[in-house]
Amino acid sequence: MSLTAADINAVIRQGLPAAEGSGFQVDAVTERGVVCRQIYSPSQLRPGGTLSGPTMMGLADAAMYAAVMSRLGRLEMAVTQNININFLARPQPADLIADAEVLKLGRRTVVIDVKIFSEGKPDMVAHATGTYSLPPSKADKA
Repeated sequence: MSLTAADINAVIRQGLPAAEGSGFQVDAVTERGVVCRQIYSPSQLRPGGTLSGPTMMGLADAAMYAAVMSRLGRLEMAVTQNININFLARPQPADLIADAEVLKLGRRTVVIDVKIFSEGKPDMVAHATGTYSLPPSKADKA
């Protein structure tokens, strides 16, 4: 039922054509979730030369969606129910790496933890938690 990194990338690009040029990609599916990347672009910089908050929040949300699919398969109608992010340090102008871990896989919701790093750096630049709402199953509709 689970998907590979290539499968998840294809599902995201099919469902959201704008993702093709976004720089987001799933690098690996792990036992716990996924490892994703936001490829660096100078357009992501904000004043002061740091990567913008919306760039990190978008990465966290996309990584959560990918983590859901890594566990449940092709599930385009899973949607963000809640996301909370803490910006911990100034990210370097480099690729961002997100390690997304599924903490709880329920019947209607999935709780996910995301740690974001500047590539090659050991310290987190942001930490996000979120909940994804799953579409009703056929059993729920009966």
